[in-house]
Amino acid sequence: MFKKLPGDEAHHLVSTTPDTAVVFRPAVVQTPAIVTLVIFVWRLLAGAVRLLWRHPIASAAVAAPGVIWTLYGWRVALAVTTLPVSTLIPWAFFDRASFNHWIGWRLLAWWRLVWIYRRHWQPVMVISGLGRHLRGRDYLPRLVGVSCTSWADVVAVKMLSGQAVKDWADRTEHLAHGFGAVSCRVTVARAGRLLLTFPRCDPLAVPLPAVSVPETPSVGPVEVGMQENGQPWRLKVHGTHVLVAGATGAGKGSVIWSAIRGLLPAVRAGLVELWALDPKLMELSYGRAIFGDRYAASPKECADLLDEAVSVMQERAARFAGVQRNHVPTVEDPFVLVIVDEVAFLTAYQSDKGLKLRISAALATLTTQGRAVGVGVLAALQDPRKDVLSIRNLFPDKIALRLDESEQVDMVLGDGARDRGALADLISPRPEVGAGVGFVRLETSPDPIRVRAAYVSNEDIRHMARDSVGGEAA
Repeated sequence: MFKKLPGDEAHHLVSTTPDTAVVFRPAVVQTPAIVTLVIFVWRLLAGAVRLLWRHPIASAAVAAPGVIWTLYGWRVALAVTTLPVSTLIPWAFFDRASFNHWIGWRLLAWWRLVWIYRRHWQPVMVISGLGRHLRGRDYLPRLVGVSCTSWADVVAVKMLSGQAVKDWADRTEHLAHGFGAVSCRVTVARAGRLLLTFPRCDPLAVPLPAVSVPETPSVGPVEVGMQENGQPWRLKVHGTHVLVAGATGAGKGSVIWSAIRGLLPAVRAGLVELWALDPKLMELSYGRAIFGDRYAASPKECADLLDEAVSVMQERAARFAGVQRNHVPTVEDPFVLVIVDEVAFLTAYQSDKGLKLRISAALATLTTQGRAVGVGVLAALQDPRKDVLSIRNLFPDKIALRLDESEQVDMVLGDGARDRGALADLISPRPEVGAGVGFVRLETSPDPIRVRAAYVSNEDIRHMARDSVGGEAA
């Protein structure tokens, strides 16, 4: 009778013998031994095949000495094992770059996959909330693989069905500390697949010297520093507008002067004109000779120079209409780069309302219509709030150097940029560590890129100005 009662009715049972408790024993089904052995052998074979498929080189390296020992004896096995080792050590010593490319990073990736990520994968996923424990079973995102570069681990992950990228972006701190890294960045590889980047070291910790002046004239992209992956950072200035935001001492001048340095040959060739607005009279004045008569400092002079740039833009637009859609720099129609050192001095902090309206209108006109006809704007400011610069969204390419508040990161780079790893508010305030370090968000990609601008010293600027004057005289 007891076997037919539902489980939720057990509390209604009354024992007729008060001293005897009612005990229910679950039914036990005896599994035949042959079934257990088949399942065990199947799992063992499946695991061996999976191991060989995922790690063929490592498996062969372990199995080959044993096979050779069995077939030819231990002396031959020892010789075969010693020969590759004696070759790899000199290779790693004399040509470290190629050794790392073919062997070093692969070995490191395998070691960190086994010792760091696979070992801690379950607890990190469950505790961070990215995995689920339901009815005694763990549902975890799948660790696809790990690859290593000179500065970071790149972990490929397959998300659980129903997860969103934001679920991972909101937990970057959990992931970073769970796997022993200082930060984590999330990028989308394809639908359902993510790449998690965990830096092992900081290749941008040391200040960079000024980039050499190019030998051939070009309107860009110009090399202004280095990316975190070791590749040169080339900044596009022609065909776009660039906004540089950063606190005092963050290195905005390094970005501006590095861009000017890269354009100097084109300036001498007549393919580029640099127009400078320097309301602070502290940054661009060092190289005033570079700009010639296209230099303005007072608010009225800045407004007049901006109006002149608008006139050049409108005259070109009238000539290009129906003839060409993209600007090609020539001596007759050079690329005009309007550089504004501290744009907030001319907009939000300008006491003359008339000049403020003129400047704001001119900047809005240039940023909406200028790049198609070869007029670009490179602007820098400290406070990126909307009431300080209402046209910040008109700059396709944005650079966030060190910022004071975490909310300012998304103001500059767009919503969600900080969740994807653009921790501009955590950049060190020490100049030798953090000056010039920042994150770039390009028009063509929503993922921020960590970079560092080269430091252009006062002496470098004086040489640039002296060479510009000498080139014009010649």
